[in-house]
Amino acid sequence: MDEAVCIGCRYCAHVAANTFVVEPHLGRSRAIRQDGDSTECIQEAIDTCPVDCIHWVPFESLETLRQNLIRQNLQPRPQG
Repeated sequence: MDEAVCIGCRYCAHVAANTFVVEPHLGRSRAIRQDGDSTECIQEAIDTCPVDCIHWVPFESLETLRQNLIRQNLQPRPQG
């Protein structure tokens, strides 16, 4: 999940609630598990994301992606 691109529509968190959560402070979705929901549910979240910010990534890439996210220092999405 590219949180910098996420618009916080929350659809992924509704479709695959064991994989995605909405970070309340930032107003963006975050992937919390790779195996939280069925492949079909996760793929539905990917296919319906309006900004195409959800992608399959190899497990080995997760730590690098987590470090990149920390360096981005994301700010909360404006409310409204």
